[in-house]
Amino acid sequence: MELGYFAMPSHPPECGLKEGHDWDLQVLRWLDELDYQEAWIGEHHTAPWEPHPSPDLLIAQALLQTKNIRIGPGGFLLPYHHPAELANRVAMLDHLSSGRLNFGVAASGLPSDWAMFNVDGMSGQNRDMTREALEIILKMWTEPGPWTHKGKFWTVTKPDTMFDFLKPHIKPLQGPHPPIGVAGLSKNSDTLKLAGERGFIPMSLNLNPAYVGSHWDSVEAGAAKTGRKPSRKDWRMVREVFVADTDEEAWRLSTGDMMGRMMGEYFLPLLGHFGFKDYLKASPDVPDSDVTVEYCARNNWIVGSPATVTEKIEKIYQEVGGFGVLLVFGFDYKHKPEAWHNSLRLLKQEVLPRLKNLDASVGRAA
Repeated sequence: MELGYFAMPSHPPECGLKEGHDWDLQVLRWLDELDYQEAWIGEHHTAPWEPHPSPDLLIAQALLQTKNIRIGPGGFLLPYHHPAELANRVAMLDHLSSGRLNFGVAASGLPSDWAMFNVDGMSGQNRDMTREALEIILKMWTEPGPWTHKGKFWTVTKPDTMFDFLKPHIKPLQGPHPPIGVAGLSKNSDTLKLAGERGFIPMSLNLNPAYVGSHWDSVEAGAAKTGRKPSRKDWRMVREVFVADTDEEAWRLSTGDMMGRMMGEYFLPLLGHFGFKDYLKASPDVPDSDVTVEYCARNNWIVGSPATVTEKIEKIYQEVGGFGVLLVFGFDYKHKPEAWHNSLRLLKQEVLPRLKNLDASVGRAA
């Protein structure tokens, strides 16, 4: 198993935009020093608790301040970008990364973002736009021109050479393109079916393990369409994680601090508005009112001493049938930086060595 990081990025609403950005850079430097495999940075436009509209700005700076960690958007919200422009921008970013870039894509799930960009998410237009945009981006990177793509949402032309020397020339450094990751939330996720269908990296967001187990079924269903054999080693699992020297300290620093505050003030109410609290329940008969911060911490989070966290990861691993990379869900602990750094360190240096026995079962589960 490998370790990575998934940042919304999340910051409390009173946090300044640069202040939050600087915290994210600090964490990315720590992750690189601790030899984490990868980090994914989200994009949102209308969520004060998720305040970064341009993950590539953070990524470009982080690439200059790190040496080994792979970094990528997690993901660019494709309905809000012109595919030709984004294809060129991501290709350039891949060169700046010296080949350390991952390319995460998403369809966008916030109604307030849909409203800002006039996208009809209720009808699934955002998903249709995502599929079309990704098709155009991949075509820009891999198919020589001239051609014109006339889609439902965009018409894009890759022109032939003009005036002897003007021509499309920007391609990614990694061939044929950077690894592509897609995140899934719902049961029977269309996004994760797409991952299976196209051989992309599937990422399951931070939900109840019993629920997330169905996500691999979606990956396999998509893979069956194109005759692929997906590997569970590619499956990323996003979880809330806090490791401390004792269970009591970990509980206090998680539920009693920024993890608990963000979940209580933002994430749980947001899922409640969408009718998504079922995704967090260990059993369907649990009433919504019982799905509190403490409930999530007991049933879904990975919180405790290194020994406790090891047991919890092993349990989740067995419940879902195996996965390859645990992505730590990012929180803003700039008021207690040493506690967050220590949690990341303990997970890498104390917990991960105890999980080596899980690697063999991934191969069998695949």
